[in-house]
Amino acid sequence: MASRGAEELKTFLRNWAAIFAARPDMPLDELRLIFEHWGDVTAEPGGIDYLEIDANGVPAMWAVPKGCVQDRVVLCFHGGGYVTSSMYTHRKVYGHLAKAIGCRVLIPHYRRAPEHVHLAPVDDAVTAYKWIIGQGIAPGHTALTGDSAGGALAVTTLLRARERNLPMPAATMPLSPWVDMEMTGESLVSNRERDVLVQKDVIEIMATTFLGDGGNRRDPLANPLYADLKGLPPMYIQVGGDETLLDDSRRLAERAREAGIEVTLDVFPEMQHVFHFAAGHAPEANDAIRKLALWVRPKLGLG
Repeated sequence: MASRGAEELKTFLRNWAAIFAARPDMPLDELRLIFEHWGDVTAEPGGIDYLEIDANGVPAMWAVPKGCVQDRVVLCFHGGGYVTSSMYTHRKVYGHLAKAIGCRVLIPHYRRAPEHVHLAPVDDAVTAYKWIIGQGIAPGHTALTGDSAGGALAVTTLLRARERNLPMPAATMPLSPWVDMEMTGESLVSNRERDVLVQKDVIEIMATTFLGDGGNRRDPLANPLYADLKGLPPMYIQVGGDETLLDDSRRLAERAREAGIEVTLDVFPEMQHVFHFAAGHAPEANDAIRKLALWVRPKLGLG
């Protein structure tokens, strides 16, 4: 049975779904304002300093735990369908991750659609990664993560970096990744009644907005299910068992294994999309973050 904290997150998301259903033509600025409250369900991690910086033209935020190591960095991409959310909405959830790992994390505020369509978010993500390396952080001492659309960026950033002959980081950790622009996963139907927020019509709007008119839904830099994943670093995927996007994670893991990548896939029963946002309130979210830290610390050389 899901914990009280997980149920509170579910209620929070269900209330959002009711608002969106009642106002399907909500202006974009109002939609974004609602999503700026995404982080309200996350407990303050405490003991974190936040610093806004310019990562070679990309606004970004450092989350720095007290007493953490300085020469390891996790690059964290916020979700929001490439349309909403920001480094501010995700500072607390990635602050929890930073504390668990014991290193700094950087959260880029990449350009969003519709003002900036694909490839803008991917290129901003690569710029931030290149900037980190330029600060003297060894690629093998870096890792990537991200949730939902940011979970896709945790993969497509690697593909774009490979195109530019940049060295690979030590690992990547997609969380509830949204990778299938064609929306072909069976869980879109089988989990339709369990997922209180993410439905096919919502994903359709996000995909169309992100790709722009006539965008290619099979572009590997938007839909890594069509990418050659060979040579990418080890991958740890976490996803909720009640998500409509569950099959996105399953198929991404399958494609990665076929490419010879070391892959771990964890499905958390009864959990909603990006349940990690309940960190500090729900034991399931705390456990997921603990597992991420235990998995990635050796990859970063932290033991």
